[in-house]
Amino acid sequence: MSRDLKNNISAVQSLAATAQSAAVDGAAVDLANFHRAMVVIDAGTATGTTPSFTFEVQESDTATSADFTPVADADLDGTEPVITTANDAAVYEIGYRGRKRYLRVTIEAATGTTPVLPCSALVLRGSPRVAPK
Repeated sequence: MSRDLKNNISAVQSLAATAQSAAVDGAAVDLANFHRAMVVIDAGTATGTTPSFTFEVQESDTATSADFTPVADADLDGTEPVITTANDAAVYEIGYRGRKRYLRVTIEAATGTTPVLPCSALVLRGSPRVAPK
């Protein structure tokens, strides 16, 4: 049956699964033809001396990198994490209520001495405008 979850969401990678050690912008995810979105950040074990990684969800009307701005807290359901050794090895879910066409996940800052965090970020697009019947 096409009413299952698989046929009503689409997962798109914004941050590739890799060991991050610096600030990085994720890929833009096009939300056209979807009514809802959720960000999923999958964090591994942070290493280094006092590592800290600040994540941010950004939005834009265009896919141009310079046009992205932070999503207002009122348009998020959940909090963007600052991941340290105290809260690593976890999955973080952040709902998006905004109305922009593009979404991406960034690591705004990576601090500490030789900080490394294996992680990835997906944008789950849901409630498609045209879904299978």
